[in-house]
Amino acid sequence: MATHTTNYADTLILPAPDTKAESAVAPPAGKRTVAELQYERLSAGDYAWTSDDLLFDVHCERKGIAEADRAAERTAFFAKGRPCLRTSPLAKTYGWALHFDPDGKIALLPMGSERVAELEADPAVTVKAAMKSARS
Repeated sequence: MATHTTNYADTLILPAPDTKAESAVAPPAGKRTVAELQYERLSAGDYAWTSDDLLFDVHCERKGIAEADRAAERTAFFAKGRPCLRTSPLAKTYGWALHFDPDGKIALLPMGSERVAELEADPAVTVKAAMKSARS
């Protein structure tokens, strides 16, 4: 069975070109949305999560999958392709950029920040935009 991955390395995902965000903001709390759960994890500390680990952990929390069942569930989860973080509401809606270091670990960066500009100018970093919300 093939294993798919959503991980990037040395990559910067910029907010979507059609984002309505003027600055980076935290998603609304309390509804346990994908955006809220991703934000909680990524804002707790830079370069702690890979994309695969983040997406799978959020999936398990939202589906109520017990820790004991996660190994088998992870195999099934990544047996088919999954949307990468270019589809994350953090980058599409809430004004966040995502930087993946050489090991694929993620830092959450506010749009328009000095760090985002530095990474955009770095020839070693691949720059991609988040997916647009609407089809053009």
